[in-house]
Parts: sequence; structure tokens; C-alpha cells
Amino acid sequence: MHILQNKKTLVLFILSGFFITNAIVAEMIGSKLINYGGPFTNSIGLILWPFIFLITDILNEYYGKEVIRKLSFITVGLIAYVFIVLLIATQIKAVDFSPAKDSAFKNIFGQSMYMIVASIIAFTASQLVDSFVFWVIRKRTGSKMMWLRSTGSTVVSQLIDTFLIQFIAFVVPGVWTMQEFIKNAAFGYTLKIIIAVCLIPLIFILHKALDKYFGEKVAEKIIEKTAEESLEE
Repeated sequence: MHILQNKKTLVLFILSGFFITNAIVAEMIGSKLINYGGPFTNSIGLILWPFIFLITDILNEYYGKEVIRKLSFITVGLIAYVFIVLLIATQIKAVDFSPAKDSAFKNIFGQSMYMIVASIIAFTASQLVDSFVFWVIRKRTGSKMMWLRSTGSTVVSQLIDTFLIQFIAFVVPGVWTMQEFIKNAAFGYTLKIIIAVCLIPLIFILHKALDKYFGEKVAEKIIEKTAEESLEE
């Protein structure tokens, strides 16, 4: 059988693709600050992170924490690769008729590099914490209360991710003062949690869709085996 004819492998390819793409895109657009209402300013990239953690929860459920661990390190490696490419690109002088001038290019992607450095640190820590909390809750609740382990792991991991990444990305280069950082990071964290809660129905929809795709009995065996292996680690 061709590897992509294996349903479980194909789903892993698709979910991993969305996971990695969302993470890299969030870094690339992360330096753009927008107003979310009133005095609250934050990165436009933060709206993508709840979707990344939603995919993390689905992967945890069907593939286990070892897959999450390896995928997280692969993603960090690819983010680092993007950093190197941007670093080289910003050092190469543009021709006079280039639509993207050196100053504009460096202004946009130079700040993105701070975001990427911040993300490598914050993403690694938050992903490992997310998976750990997910399986702690899974061990106590069994196969029930999927919404609790999904939301609970996101609440803890996003606290680490949001404050760490925004401190490195915006306080270190002097974009925000400490007061602005605390206000905006707290708002960003709150917004992420609100989005994560709103995504709970989507988790159930994806879960049902995968159960149907795999077949109810096969999906149940996959989840049980994944839980057994992950809880033994």
C-alpha cells in the first residue's frame, strides 16, 4: 500500500501541514500591530495561535505526545530556517528599481526576525507544556471531557507563549514599554482564550469527521492505543 493511502498517515500529513504553515505565517505577519479596540494594540499574528493549539489537541488525541514533540521540534527547525533566509535577504542590497526598497524590507522583516527568535523560545516551551497538561488531564478524566483537556492545556500553554513571545519580540527591541507590554500581553492572552473557547465546537466537529473518516471502531482503537502509549511515557 502506498504511504498516502494509509488514512492515519494522510491525516497526519494534512494536519502537520496546517500546523507548520500556521506557525510560520504567524511569524511572518507577527510584526504588524493592529488595534483590537480601545487602547489595546497587539500583533495580527496572535489570531492564528488558537488554531495551532486546536490542531495540537487533535494530534494529541489521535497520535500522542511523541508526535507532538517531534512535530514541534521540526517546526522550530523550519522557523529557524526562515530566520536564516530573512537574515541573508535583509543583508543583500536591492536594485534601484526594486518594488521593495531596502529600508521597507528591513523595517518589516527585521522586526519579524525578533518575532521569530521569540517564537522559537516561546513555541518550544508552550508546545511541550500544552502536551504535558493535555495528558495530565486525560489521565484523570479518561476519554471523557475532551473539551476540558483541550481548553485546559491551551489556557496554561498560551499564558507562557503569549507573555514570553511578546516580551522578546516587542520589549527587547524597544517597541513597547513594560507597562504597554503587560497591558497588551494580558489582552492578547485573554483574546486567545476567548478564541480557544469559541473553537470548542470545531474540535468536536473535527473529532467526529475523523471518526467517520477512519471508521468509528478503528478511530476508537487508534485513540485507545495512543492514550495507552502516551500515558506510559
